Amino acid sequence: YLQPPGVGAPDVMDRLALVPSLVLQGEVWRLFTFMFLAPLSVYPIFVIFFWWIFHLMGTTLEATWGLFRFNLFLGVGAIASIAAAFIANFFLPGAGYGTGDFLYGTVFLAFARMHPDFEFYLFFILPVKIKWLARIQWFFYTLGFITGDWYTRLMIVAATLNFFLFFGKEIVSDIKHGRRRMVHQAKTLKKPTRVMHECRVCGLTSDMAPRTAFRYCSQCAGSCCYCPEHLKDHEHVVAEADEG
Repeated sequence: YLQPPGVGAPDVMDRLALVPSLVLQGEVWRLFTFMFLAPLSVYPIFVIFFWWIFHLMGTTLEATWGLFRFNLFLGVGAIASIAAAFIANFFLPGAGYGTGDFLYGTVFLAFARMHPDFEFYLFFILPVKIKWLARIQWFFYTLGFITGDWYTRLMIVAATLNFFLFFGKEIVSDIKHGRRRMVHQAKTLKKPTRVMHECRVCGLTSDMAPRTAFRYCSQCAGSCCYCPEHLKDHEHVVAEADEG
């Protein structure tokens, strides 16, 4: 639906899509109806499936956030998409017209962010965790931003603005936490492994048996460690001066 009105889309879709030039001519309903254009809406079966998935994710987000915050999430995305469409109409004449494709994509991303282990059954057979599908979507958003035209870039930025406003703080925190974890792991790998306790008789170490209570003999010269089995009947170690 990023084509001029009347090209490759039914007339009813032309009447609902966001076309800034027509909005300025008085067709103000387009500011609201564009959000009801589902992807692949020329195929009824996909329309039903799309709205079922959106209802599932939307009701879950609404139950988690509350009605006000969920509507605010959609509202910010819608306003940003409208602003991007008007900016494109002003600077990029004939760039295209807007639908809710990108906007509803962020609902999917928000749901995946909050419920990453939720499983979708592709073709109702293959279970896939939603976090992997979200990563694929982010890949295509990134690819579209890099290789697409300026109109596509504007719509991607506008549609994901609400996502970053709602989850930006958490994402930055996760990045910092991940960086600290990587630094800690790097420091741990650099440190040589050191055996804390090792039985002088059998060579058993605290790494091999972490629950074993090792003891040091006070009658042996130096720090002589023994496991419980060899602590009582071992030969005491004496210093060379005592032997002399």
